[in-house]
Formats: sequence, structure tokens, C-alpha cells
Amino acid sequence: MSVQDHPAYRERPRQGMSTKSNAGLVLIGFLIIAGALLFTEHRAHVLGLLIWLPLLACLLMHMFMHHGGHGHHHAEPPPSDGRRE
Repeated sequence: MSVQDHPAYRERPRQGMSTKSNAGLVLIGFLIIAGALLFTEHRAHVLGLLIWLPLLACLLMHMFMHHGGHGHHHAEPPPSDGRRE
């Protein structure tokens, strides 16, 4: 008898959902319920903060689109003969 033929080494058939996936489903359900309750209880605070989102978006776009605001650097160097253009 080889090792693979021994009854203890045979793979067991999988049955249903495991304990980890059941715990994950319970956690997801809890988070959904907690989020809904938090939103309904603090709706005035959440909706009051929505007014500031456009201002925050403008600030973030300005920072990221100007690459940190390090000034304007041009690719070509100034002329070396001493004259200004």
C-alpha cells in the first residue's frame, strides 16, 4: 500500500460553506447595518460636509495638476550668447 492509498491521506470532499466564509458574511452584514445606522443618525453632519467637497476638489486638483507648485520650468535653456528674448 502506498502513502496515497492510505485512508488518512485521501482528500475529503468539500461540503457547503466554511466557517471563515460564514464569519465574513456576518461581518459584512454587521458593517452594512452599522453604516446605515450611522448615516441615519448623523445625516445632518454628513450632508453639511458635502458643501466643502468642491473646494477640497479644487485644492487637490491644483496641487496634483501643478505637481506640487514648484514653479514653471521650461524644457529649453536660455540662450548662451548673453541676449534676452
